[in-house]
Amino acid sequence: MFGYIAALIGATAVGAAAANKGASRLALSRAKHRSLGGHVRMAKRVARQIPFYNYGADRFFRADGADDAVVVRRRAGFERLGALYADRFERTLALTRETREGLSDLQFTGRYRVPFQFSERVRATLGTGAFLAASDGPWLTDLDGNRFIDLTGSYGVNVLGNEAYKATMREGLELAEPLGAVLGAYHPVVADNVARLRRLSGLDEVSFHMSGTEAVMQAVRLARYHTRRPRVVRFAGAYHGWWGDVQPGIGNPVPADRTLTLADQSEQTLAVLARRKDIACVLVNPLQALHPNGAAPSDGQLIDSSRRAGADLPAYAAWLHRLAATCRANGIVLIFDEVFLGFRLAPTSFAERFGIEPDMITWGKSLGGGLPVGVLTGRADLMKRWRDDRPVDICFARGTFNAHPYVMGAMNAFLRRLEAPDVAALYDGIDARWDARAAQLNAALAEAGLPVAVAHLSSIWTVLYTRPSRYNWMLQYHLRAEGLALSWVGTGRLIFSLDIDDQLFAEIVRRFVAAAGAMAADGWWDGPVATNRELRRAVLKETLAARLGR
Repeated sequence: MFGYIAALIGATAVGAAAANKGASRLALSRAKHRSLGGHVRMAKRVARQIPFYNYGADRFFRADGADDAVVVRRRAGFERLGALYADRFERTLALTRETREGLSDLQFTGRYRVPFQFSERVRATLGTGAFLAASDGPWLTDLDGNRFIDLTGSYGVNVLGNEAYKATMREGLELAEPLGAVLGAYHPVVADNVARLRRLSGLDEVSFHMSGTEAVMQAVRLARYHTRRPRVVRFAGAYHGWWGDVQPGIGNPVPADRTLTLADQSEQTLAVLARRKDIACVLVNPLQALHPNGAAPSDGQLIDSSRRAGADLPAYAAWLHRLAATCRANGIVLIFDEVFLGFRLAPTSFAERFGIEPDMITWGKSLGGGLPVGVLTGRADLMKRWRDDRPVDICFARGTFNAHPYVMGAMNAFLRRLEAPDVAALYDGIDARWDARAAQLNAALAEAGLPVAVAHLSSIWTVLYTRPSRYNWMLQYHLRAEGLALSWVGTGRLIFSLDIDDQLFAEIVRRFVAAAGAMAADGWWDGPVATNRELRRAVLKETLAARLGR
């Protein structure tokens, strides 16, 4: 009898444990975003099944089923643009071709500027130069003497403008030159940088690293060390550098088993964070306010016009306040990754502007004054790399070039500039200024009857397309022809420096509308009327046929 009762109790306990585990798995599944961005393992499986196939000469211009008349216009426009590129960018393109063979980074960016079905012909005809000779404020000059207005933002580095960073780098060089590249010991300017960063972040301690990726790595390591918990939570679509634990899906060849990718702005996510006891930290990249649960937009993914973006900052900030409270209640470290967005909306952090109190903040890009840097600021108890009661149990992190004197000098020049009246004026009325500029461009595009609009988060913009099309990626090449410099992701992200004045912005609007008008004239937005869903289905059928060898 006692054996029977014990067995019954044991079976009941096992059943309860299984039920609890099942409930936990169900809750976790509900907290993931429904897209592939929220299901990173499935995304990797799908990516492995997609074969390469290339459009032939006719299909390239007829991917949407356009008639012969439209195909003729497109072909003529494409060849005319190719001839312009070959003539105008001859020296720049020649050096790009020469260098590509030995530079894997250049091979990668060149391959993924447009959807892969179009890529070979685009690279052959519309080669994009990778070299520049000079900058003059917001103007860039290539090796052929062509001048472009800089909309690249140097991937987020260029907040204050090219001339400001030339100055901060010069000042950093002058300050550090007496010491030179003596590493290990610190240049005295480090003390001032630490004091300024503590004030800016509202946090206790600082550590220096060589990149934003490294700063995030150290934040996660310290969170795991102090909480003794293994798991990291990131949000679908968010970028935190290229290392494995924060890039668990496509792009990482090894599964990141201890990373959970959950949905942003989700009640189910808050419920999971409130209950689980294995989560060390939550990573937040506030740039996701512009495209929640979506990856950074790129023209390489433009197979239709379903790109979405738009920032509701009050709603996003309210969500982050609730997230912070949930993490605090369950002992989870909240890390704000402001490597990109720091100093973009205000001369401080996103967290400070919206009154949110993370446990750690990572910084980089613009903070280095034009030189490479990563910075971690955090609470004193979390920044500690050893245990007082276990002297051999440490969380090691060092780097030979951390706190390099030249970088520290340039950083100091940047931090001091944030207090200068002319820089303060750049931030004065910043929201209203960039809202008005986005409205100005949208109004000009609408008046011209062009199926293009922009969404923005202050000076960070994404181009949207209002008519379903397979050819939206062509706009980047017309924009370059009009003298607007873009990064390799094309129209997915335009990043303006704050030194662009109203007069220059009016010129940007004129060039942008001219580029979109030229694209429309060449027939890229003509052809059969279709929905985005129909365009995606057509691509899926092509892909399946290629996978089956048909």
